[in-house]
Order: sequence, then structure tokens, then C-alpha cells
Amino acid sequence: MSRLRINRRTALRAGVGGFGGLLLSGCDAVVSAPGARRLVRSAESLSFGLQRALLSGQRLAREFSPAQISPTFRLNGSVNPQNAEYVALREANFSNYRLIVDGLVGSPQSLSLAQLMLLPSRSQITRHDCVEGWSAIGKWTGVPLHLVLARANVLHAARFIVFECFDLKPAAAGVTPYYESIDLFDAFHPQTMLAYAMNDAPLAVGHGAPLRLRVERQLGYKQAKYIRRIRAVATLEGIFGGNGGYWEDAAGYEWYAGI
Repeated sequence: MSRLRINRRTALRAGVGGFGGLLLSGCDAVVSAPGARRLVRSAESLSFGLQRALLSGQRLAREFSPAQISPTFRLNGSVNPQNAEYVALREANFSNYRLIVDGLVGSPQSLSLAQLMLLPSRSQITRHDCVEGWSAIGKWTGVPLHLVLARANVLHAARFIVFECFDLKPAAAGVTPYYESIDLFDAFHPQTMLAYAMNDAPLAVGHGAPLRLRVERQLGYKQAKYIRRIRAVATLEGIFGGNGGYWEDAAGYEWYAGI
């Protein structure tokens, strides 16, 4: 197992490491260079294909013991959204929160936090790896995403799951919600969850309250915080910038951020 992990990382780094490192640093010169987007797409396809092939015998992210939980779990990105809708929910302790699940589903959902917490839960102690170079281990508790998707009856035409957030970000057209997306392979993975607790306490605002995504085999920018809506879609084209996520649109980050 450990040898497979090493070989996978070696292959990925050999294929996309040099350019990917510059890209993930957010270097505008690299992202805007002629032909850069084509190179990104080529590298991303290589990474995605290798990851899927090599994960066949290694499906779970590593889980840790309680003694290994980091004493401090760094805050990053937005830590307290200020749009009026979120502020009102936060001040009411999220009692009025509703998670919308729609798109290509047979049974659209509007679920309160209390309803989500009544669904079967999962806890896991995993490592968060940030594109900025730091990592931390934390315990996450929440509802497996596949249970919510099954409740909504995702249709066969769906290929991706899009997460829209309360957090608003600057964009070419003014502002846009922070958003991310994953494919159905990761959406139905047993460790992919909608977390509402961290380290046995309700999720703090700085860590994404009331609900955040944990998709454990991808980098931190994929772990969307402050989730307000989940959409099942057939394509990512036409959704905000069309590249599958805020940082993918804004800075050319890879859509598939596997680790």
C-alpha cells in the first residue's frame, strides 16, 4: 500500500509537477501565458487519469488516532462571510438554515441542520493538506454525502456535484459565490461528507459553519465551506466561470486536486 502511494505521487509529480507547482502558487504570469490553459487541461487530464487508475487498490484516505489530532487547526480563506443572508443565519445560530439539493435530481431537498443531523453520521480523523504548503489533522463528523444524494434521487444524466457557498468572492462580473465541484466518483466515496462538527464540537464559523465539504483525497481548496446549495449537473460549462470552482476560474487552479 505504501509503495503504491509513493509510486502514484512520483508519477503525478513527473507528469504535472513542474507546471502544476507554479500554477497552484497562483502565479498570474503562468496562468495568463499563451497556451497555458491548454497545458493546464492536458496536465489535469493526466493527473485525473493516473489518479483514477492507481486508486483502484487504495480507496480510502489515511485516518489517524485521536492522539494525532493537531493542537491548532489553522484558519484560511474566508473566516466570517459578511453577506446579509449568512449574517442573519449566524445570529440565529443557524436555526433557520436550509440546505438546498436540486438540479438533476428526482426529489429536490430542503434540509435543516437538525434534519441533516438526524441522518446516519460518520466520524473520521484525517489530514487537511493546503495548497499553501501547510497541513493539519482534525476529526470531522457529519453526514456522508452519498446519503443526501440518494435521498434526492440523483438522475442518471448527472456527472458532477456542485457546491455553492454563502461566501461571496470578487469576480469579473462583480461578485460570485465561492463554489466547488466534484465528480460522482468522489461524491459517493464513503469518506466524502458534509461535516457539521470538528473535534467533537459544533463546526465553528471560521471552519465553515454550519456545513462544509470534506473530500479527503483532494487539496484544501476543494473543501468548500459555508455550503448553501448542492446541485447535480451534467456539465460544468456555463456554471459561473465554467471551470468547476472559484479558484479554477480565478487563478487557473486544477479542477482535480488529488493528493
